Amino acid sequence: MAAARSCGRAALGALGRDGGGAAARWGRALPAGRSALRLPLPPGRSALRWVPARNAAAGPGQRQAVTVEVGGRKMELSSGKLAKFADGCAVVQLGDTAVMVTAVSKTKPTPSQFMPLVVDYRQKAAAAGRIPTNYLRRELGSTDKEILTSRVIDRSIRPLFPGGYFYDTQILCNLLAVDGVNDPDILAINGASAALALSDIPWNGPIGAVRVGLVDGETVINPTRKQMSSSALNLVVAGAPQSQVVMLEATAENVLQQDLCHAIKVGVKHTQHVIQGIQQLVKERGVVKRTGQKLFMAPEEIVECARKLASNKIYAVFTDTSHDKISRDEAINKIRLETEEQLKEKFPEAEPYEIMESFNVVSKDIFRNLVLNEYRRCDGRDLTSLRDIKCEVNMFKMLHGSALFQRGQTQVLCTVTFDSLESSVKSDLISTVVRCTKTAENVSLSARFKPQVNPLFFTPQFPPYATNEIGKVTGMNRRELGHGALAERALKPVIPPDFPFTIRVTSEVLESNGSSSMASACGGSLALMDAGVPVSSAVAGVAIGLITKCSQEKGDIEDYRLLTDILGIEDYFGDMDFKMAGTNKGITALQVDLKLPGIPIKIVMEAIQQATAAKREILHIMNQTLAKPRPNRKESGPVVGNVGCVNSYLS
Repeated sequence: MAAARSCGRAALGALGRDGGGAAARWGRALPAGRSALRLPLPPGRSALRWVPARNAAAGPGQRQAVTVEVGGRKMELSSGKLAKFADGCAVVQLGDTAVMVTAVSKTKPTPSQFMPLVVDYRQKAAAAGRIPTNYLRRELGSTDKEILTSRVIDRSIRPLFPGGYFYDTQILCNLLAVDGVNDPDILAINGASAALALSDIPWNGPIGAVRVGLVDGETVINPTRKQMSSSALNLVVAGAPQSQVVMLEATAENVLQQDLCHAIKVGVKHTQHVIQGIQQLVKERGVVKRTGQKLFMAPEEIVECARKLASNKIYAVFTDTSHDKISRDEAINKIRLETEEQLKEKFPEAEPYEIMESFNVVSKDIFRNLVLNEYRRCDGRDLTSLRDIKCEVNMFKMLHGSALFQRGQTQVLCTVTFDSLESSVKSDLISTVVRCTKTAENVSLSARFKPQVNPLFFTPQFPPYATNEIGKVTGMNRRELGHGALAERALKPVIPPDFPFTIRVTSEVLESNGSSSMASACGGSLALMDAGVPVSSAVAGVAIGLITKCSQEKGDIEDYRLLTDILGIEDYFGDMDFKMAGTNKGITALQVDLKLPGIPIKIVMEAIQQATAAKREILHIMNQTLAKPRPNRKESGPVVGNVGCVNSYLS
């Protein structure tokens, strides 16, 4: 009885602290007057045993599952057995690799004026049959692999949340088991999609994700680790219904443009199979989304008033090509302050967010209409022109290699440092175990579990002064880590495999006004050649933006414009950040982030074509500074040599 009273007090305390959020979760877990509803099984679907009433807690063993065939292999998506207090939970299994993903969203809004989404992907040592080797013998902070995978999941699901949904939302991806053959990151993306779709959280999904490899010139869907070891392409595709593209991430061994385009089309086609499986699971569970939650949107009345007060002034600033980033921001901010004061006087009962967002809506509409209707950009360029580019190498004699790359108001200083191969970055033990292939033949156990060595690694630095701000200088945040990983993937394919040193490329962003990661790839390529690294070819990168006009009824894209070499403001007001890097021959890295819930493949193909033309133009400018690697390394760098020993002395 004492234990029962204690549990009751704890439950009441949770209800009081959460302000109704806990009550909503308890209500969903144990709905009053609701019981499990048994349904007849469809023929041939023994996995679908029963469907609980709306979000009711299923007992042990009571689960629903669907099996989807993707690339000739079966992927199982299930729900209803684990983590039933979460708003949504899904387990995705391919082979013997399984990932559980949960989704929870608060019922009270946050004061933040953005979508507060947190995605955490964690690799558990127990899933690989290992014990962590650190002194505490447990999982500690997130590894680079976990952070980068979390970013990929975030970029895949974030565009599908409704606008103005400012409710804390958390996605947790728990690696349950790993077989060393199937990569769990793709399962985590599909699990996040299924968990959100099966929950009552407002979300305009589902999406599906696949990995596409290129083995012996043939595309392979969700390749095994053994197949990936000989693949020239590592492409992750996240697609939405109706063959829309939501997210792309690729590493390539100088793959030709036509091969990449074909791989994207094949990948999008197979994502539809995953989407159909999730839709079937959602339909059979009878999911009902939340209603009555406020979406933070600017009232039309205040928007129209802001338009009358400020549209002409904003238009004048955006069409004045003499402005740079700082002066343009200051001019817009001055108009903002004046307009907001007038709006507060006219709408005294309006919330501060509604006043601020009304001005943002007007500014965004004017900026986008300039591009869509007048084909004009705020810095005076046409839609396909690059900003002015300047390159310098050999900045400081004591450095092993250095380069300064300036594109418009984006300036990056890159340096190269050589050291022994023992100084290379080694992957953490769990990532190594996850990557091992149990089907490998003639490989000793110690060799299979030896940490992978990375002879080239990239260190990005983005200090606050690069954007005229003040901030705390700490270690790399998630954004910097992602930018560094993208630039590293762009450069790695051109490094000779037998280079005798570990190479560290450091990129310090001195000024930032758009596409600093692609500037880092360009500067890193020049610094490598300045250091005498015999790269197979120079590498350049560029960012392509997108401005769209969508129909009011269906939300379909009616018109659009692609922008080459986007500014920071074009990224902010635009719909896409499409980054592509490569050589004159092919493509080495690709990253596509969207703010829309999906775009047609046709737009992606056009963006690749436009980026390819810009990449060649950038390489031509870079070659005028340094066309090929220096024949010898600098005297300030380390040397490597062989020492011979006579057998008679050894005996």
